[in-house]
Amino acid sequence: MKTTSDFLVIGSGIAGLSYALKVADEGSVAIVTKRDISETATNLAQGGIAAVFSDEDSFDDHIRDTMVAGAQLPNEEIVRMVVEGGPQAIHDLIDWGVQFSRKEDNSYDLTREGGHSHRRILHAKDVTGREIERALVAAVRQHPNITLYENHIAIDLITEAKLAHRRILPNKCLGAYILDIDKKEVITFGARITILATGGAGKVYLYTCNPDVATGDGVAMAYRAGATVANMEFMQFHPTTLFHPLAKSFLISEAVRGEGAILKRRDGTAFMERYHELKDLAPRDIVARAIDNEMKIHGDDCVFLDITHKGSDYITERFPNIYETCLSYGIDMTRQPIPVVPAAHYLCGGIRVDQWGESDVQNLFAIGESSCTGLHGANRLASNSLLEGVVYGNLAAQRSLERLPSQTNSFPAIESWDCGTATNSDEEVVVAHNWDEIRRCMWNYVGIVRSSKRLVRALRRVQMIQEEITDYYWDFLITSDLIELRNIATVAELIIRCALEREESRGLHYTIDFPETDDIHWKRDTLLQKQF
Repeated sequence: MKTTSDFLVIGSGIAGLSYALKVADEGSVAIVTKRDISETATNLAQGGIAAVFSDEDSFDDHIRDTMVAGAQLPNEEIVRMVVEGGPQAIHDLIDWGVQFSRKEDNSYDLTREGGHSHRRILHAKDVTGREIERALVAAVRQHPNITLYENHIAIDLITEAKLAHRRILPNKCLGAYILDIDKKEVITFGARITILATGGAGKVYLYTCNPDVATGDGVAMAYRAGATVANMEFMQFHPTTLFHPLAKSFLISEAVRGEGAILKRRDGTAFMERYHELKDLAPRDIVARAIDNEMKIHGDDCVFLDITHKGSDYITERFPNIYETCLSYGIDMTRQPIPVVPAAHYLCGGIRVDQWGESDVQNLFAIGESSCTGLHGANRLASNSLLEGVVYGNLAAQRSLERLPSQTNSFPAIESWDCGTATNSDEEVVVAHNWDEIRRCMWNYVGIVRSSKRLVRALRRVQMIQEEITDYYWDFLITSDLIELRNIATVAELIIRCALEREESRGLHYTIDFPETDDIHWKRDTLLQKQF
């Protein structure tokens, strides 16, 4: 089966949906999402979206905070462009129906999070992402030019080089092969412009607060298609996820610390003042390493986040979702500290793109967490991710619409998916075992604190698993589990290779073999591109 559209958007979070709404008036849009449209990292975002919305704040302050949090690795021109685009991004969201929390005087209730020098986080209580996703999904469903394909997972991109079976420069993206999960049928999606908005890769690690869909699909597909990826070593570990045997890594928003919560040891001793002058509001990389160190020093399984001093009424009003979730596990955050541990949260690297969100494969754009724009550097500043998604959704839309008139020629003849002699598998246990082994390997050897020896060991093991996956991939019919396994193995290798290349400690990449930051040699991006 084949289908075509002007714009193919793979992913249904804030970046993909905002892009679709920006271009839909000018052409046909196909949105492909591998689960329900709202099963995204955006939907789980609690804290909010950062933007300069106060007279006490300034663009320069937001830029400076972003550069400091990113260990001076962000591209300052990109940072300025995104920060200055913040107010318009907020107005776009409001126009699409997003309702942010307001104070009694009807002004926006701005909060503060770690690394920010001012209150500049707009939020919808503690379910900001859910509110944004709700509004965008409603707008998308109402647009006549947008067709939604739920329960469809992308397998690989289609490029001119792939059709010609040889390296072509410049290469051009022509669409993607997509598996209809329910019908078990591979569809050829031809498109003039293809957008990867597939989100992050937290599922590469054993413990993550990401949704199950976060398997790095966009990064893996783009890399296999010949696009450059950058800074994959910078995986952000959120410092505070709920520690409970029945909880599936529920995130405790950074806004809790922004409103005064204090990190403590089991004996009640506050410890963050030992690590940073901002104490509990230090950037995430510093807080995550501090917690990791405290747990190792004292032999504890977790630390504790205490906001009980703010009072019951305030806590239940400001953090209703977190309060109810914790209470369901027997933890009353108004009366007792919350047990927390770090977990894989946000990929600061990804597909390298220009200021318009375009990769070095022509007509292939990447926006949101799957991209590496230059905004985050070595560590993302809290709540800059939703901001980046909207700003780059708009920028990519502008460039796509400029590009569209030159792409009006008829679609090239694209080969349908060929399953060859592949058969149904009776060895699903192989997929499950390899999935588990990769994630445990990454957690143990490529986590918050690294060493060259552990990284080499991890690379060797992941490459062995990839050989098994390759044999399995070609011998058996495609399933969504196999596609995701193949992608997390690819992303795991990219993270390890970038980590081995960076011989310093900067931001989220901390190695005991090179504990110092080396600006002379390493104040630059790490780049990887597949050689054909």
